[in-house]
Amino acid sequence: MIVAVLSGKGGTGKTLVSVNLASISEESTYIDCDVEEPNGHLFFKPKAVVSEDVLVKYPEVDNALCNGCRKCVDFCKFNAIAYIKDKLLIFKEICHSCGGCMIVCPKNALREEDRKIGEIKRGLSGQINVNIGILNPGEASGVPIINGLLKDVKNYRGNIFIDCPPGSACTVMESIKDADYCLLVAEPTLFGVHNLEMVFNLVNLFKKPHGVLINKWINDDNPVTEFCKEKGIMILEKIPFDNNLGKINSNGKIAVKEGNYYKKIFSSILEKLYEEVQDERTINP
Repeated sequence: MIVAVLSGKGGTGKTLVSVNLASISEESTYIDCDVEEPNGHLFFKPKAVVSEDVLVKYPEVDNALCNGCRKCVDFCKFNAIAYIKDKLLIFKEICHSCGGCMIVCPKNALREEDRKIGEIKRGLSGQINVNIGILNPGEASGVPIINGLLKDVKNYRGNIFIDCPPGSACTVMESIKDADYCLLVAEPTLFGVHNLEMVFNLVNLFKKPHGVLINKWINDDNPVTEFCKEKGIMILEKIPFDNNLGKINSNGKIAVKEGNYYKKIFSSILEKLYEEVQDERTINP
């Protein structure tokens, strides 16, 4: 079972949910695709960590071959190439590595070079495989790192929980593409509805089975509950507003290891996820 955990913004409880679901499973894999601000490892404290660099291609120019036609400049929609004072300049930090500039160059004046944009770290925390992507500051896109994290996702052991980036940008699209189910985490406020609607529209676009988990729930008289009723979205679970849970989380502890009350909550969520994924496989084998 591959579950992607999403939220429309940071701080909603996405990592809290992902970490505890991975911990409550007998055997699992946790994948932190929030590559700009990964923090799942702070809870798991993995051992035997192995790192690998993530490289992308970017163009280098041979000015002896360049005739100044500017076809590459016109082609690049990210403004990563400029022709100034009879010299072609490449701004590699904003290059998206599409390779199109080399295709349109009539003089073969551009060649590809490797550049490190971040790294992937893999380790173990008990029976949990912990996989973390880290994007170097200032880089244009974390998609290559997420692709590296997920390239063998179907071969990972146990239940797989993908801690997605917040929002609904291309990094989130890459994070959910192999998911069996998308769990949308939302806060029960007007702002929570605004952010929930973004990820709801995204998972519908990808035709992904999905349900909502309301975090910091107080009562059913809230905008998120009304939104779910209106859109016909299943509310899988509600995690009550709980100062103690906040303290546990802010201290880098895993809630299901801190008491049976939290273990019961996340066990219930896991069971409902099993049911939803099994039902979906029955309907769409």
